[in-house]
Amino acid sequence: MSAKNLDAHHRWRSVTVAFRVSPEEDQQLERLVHLTGLTKQDYIINRLLGREIVVQGNLRVYQALRDHLAAILQELKRIHAGEIIPDELNDTIQFITQIMEGMKQAE
Repeated sequence: MSAKNLDAHHRWRSVTVAFRVSPEEDQQLERLVHLTGLTKQDYIINRLLGREIVVQGNLRVYQALRDHLAAILQELKRIHAGEIIPDELNDTIQFITQIMEGMKQAE
């Protein structure tokens, strides 16, 4: 059993919640978590409780954004005119757009 952790409000996180996802859902979740710079636990808790995801700009987040934008550019180059953009790619583009908009507002 893992160690108990204190959350930001000094409450013990001692309960384990588990659920199953498909490999594709896992990839998408990992991608979103990586882009926020949060831990997977904090990202999932914030999303489940309807809290705003606040991305703190730092070197790791910048590198993740750069890497994912490069991958998106390669994927968009691969897609020919008239082809449908996969939902996962569209979701990632929208999420990165939200992050970038938030970064512009913080300046």
